[in-house]
Amino acid sequence: MYSSDESQESPRIVEPRIVAPLHDAADWVKANLGFTPDFKQTRVLSGDIRRGILNCTRQWGKSTIAAAKAVHQAVGVAESLSVVVSPSARQSGEFVRKAEGFARRLKIKTKGDGDNDISMVFPNGSRIIGLPGTEATIRGFSAVSLLLVDEAARVSDDLYMAIRPMLAVSGGALWLMSTPFGKRGFFYEAWIGCEDWEKIRVPAPECSRIPAKFLAEERRTMGERWFRQE
Repeated sequence: MYSSDESQESPRIVEPRIVAPLHDAADWVKANLGFTPDFKQTRVLSGDIRRGILNCTRQWGKSTIAAAKAVHQAVGVAESLSVVVSPSARQSGEFVRKAEGFARRLKIKTKGDGDNDISMVFPNGSRIIGLPGTEATIRGFSAVSLLLVDEAARVSDDLYMAIRPMLAVSGGALWLMSTPFGKRGFFYEAWIGCEDWEKIRVPAPECSRIPAKFLAEERRTMGERWFRQE
């Protein structure tokens, strides 16, 4: 992801067992990436949603399911561009590492694009690029097929307004994903607003991977306000 050996031969793709059309993303993920999406994760994977908000608890797997969505897009649509923006380069890097892990599972060899430190290029020309949360460094991208804003509640309004034009020509999909962080900012405004968003809410008690005993302990430790936010 961060460097490539230009002396190596061009990467070669090995087809996965199933190459499904984009609207079949949940079945494709189950067959190829080794996990079964639950009902709400399946909604995130849907190719019919152009504007989506995922408002969910910590540890639900929002970055994992979004990385799977980006890889499905990259494999299914040659020369497509998926961009993830998060509050920091480290967080964007973690996201792209998850996507790299899925590519390895598919036996697809990727490399960096030579221009962006956090990037992966597929043999069919598709790219996944991770950007840091700095408004001055993210301009210049266009024709984005899939734009993902990770930890969106902690991304500045200025940055959000700077990235939206990336979709002006492509008509690509936009997903805001976050745990809440107060009643402020574009994430909160989009969630309570009447704009045409697909809104998916996942509170901690609905996440089967988090034990009820742990949640009870956290509620006692954090207090009700912080617990409800996290």
